[in-house]
Amino acid sequence: MPPTVRKTVFLLFAAYAVDLIDRLAIGNALPQIGADLHLDHAQRGLAVSVFFVAYALVQIPGGLLADRFGAVRMCVFAMLAWSVCTGLTAVAWSFAALLATRAAFGVMQGMFPAASVKALSERTLPEQRNTANGWVNASSSFAILGAGLLAAAMLPAIGWRGMFLAISGLGVLVARAWKWGLPPALPEPETAGLGPTPSRWAFVRSPAIIGCATLSFGFNLLAWGVTTWVPSYLTEERGVPVGTAALLMTLPTVLGAGTIILGGRLADRLGGRPRVVVVPAMAVVGVLELLLPMAGSVTWFMVVLTLLYSTLGLCLTSSFSVPLRALPTRWLGLVAGLVMSGSQLAGMVAPYAFGFVVDHASYRAGFAMLAVGPVIAIVASILVPQNAEAFRAAIRRRIGTTLTARSGA
Repeated sequence: MPPTVRKTVFLLFAAYAVDLIDRLAIGNALPQIGADLHLDHAQRGLAVSVFFVAYALVQIPGGLLADRFGAVRMCVFAMLAWSVCTGLTAVAWSFAALLATRAAFGVMQGMFPAASVKALSERTLPEQRNTANGWVNASSSFAILGAGLLAAAMLPAIGWRGMFLAISGLGVLVARAWKWGLPPALPEPETAGLGPTPSRWAFVRSPAIIGCATLSFGFNLLAWGVTTWVPSYLTEERGVPVGTAALLMTLPTVLGAGTIILGGRLADRLGGRPRVVVVPAMAVVGVLELLLPMAGSVTWFMVVLTLLYSTLGLCLTSSFSVPLRALPTRWLGLVAGLVMSGSQLAGMVAPYAFGFVVDHASYRAGFAMLAVGPVIAIVASILVPQNAEAFRAAIRRRIGTTLTARSGA
């Protein structure tokens, strides 16, 4: 990668790592939070899901703001604001206060993702974007490692309140680095046109973009369910101490980082074609997910979980593999917000639904429920356009439909 791309990727990697550490910390802290605030499993799941409700609601507005005011400006603002909200989580004194602070945290973090995709695209060429995005998304594995290590060290020593206060300054440090270190944007590369200037409504109603959002929903339904609840499962069902459970999550996620990067490179090499990767990988993931609660020991559970994360990583960039190659950067804030709405809807549904199923049935039933995610992802990956030209053609058809409807009105 050219130096400009490497520097951009490094700063985005750092920002996403902090973003996810702040977000994932609550999963490791749920057993302590539940005990301290007297919450059942459904309430604990809701404390995670409320973040995603707020986060999802601002995905599209966040993308529009990035298109209007600039990607970098919105990213820096979001980092500073969510850091304040992370600190406020530490002072939650009741279930209602916890929900309020996590909702505010969701609003602030929700402004970042679409703006960050636009910032990356402005500093890369279309044929580089999935590889660069793969490196950036690998931050999720290191964030889970960081969250696990921090939780393992801090939860037994200073408790969940102390942990949230301690990590609240990370975003401020990265925002400062962004302010002074991010390279300037590249000139807009030449791309095939979309015909008449599309309206925002044409993108919102596009089946191609809805399909990419659905693919993201299926992937993240499983990913967020597993990531949120495995630490609690290990503690409550397998008798693993809280700090140890958080630490055990680090190995599968770090090994998964390599496949996230590989998935991005494959997307660029294949020119998109998400079904080539998603169909076999998510079929394997679905089987592994069903096997998780059947593992006879903690060791075998971790072996299966490591295989699951490693295979899942191949699909992480798939929902963006075609849009990043197909569209000019001036539209990518809005489009990124639309696609990411699928992942945030999954984040709203999975933690609460899993906790509800555990309260009314069992952890095994909760894991079985998450197997719906791979099925949705596979179907969506087959139906979406498979390359840049097919994607642009789908957008052009939507533009034509919109124009025809306007002329007939």
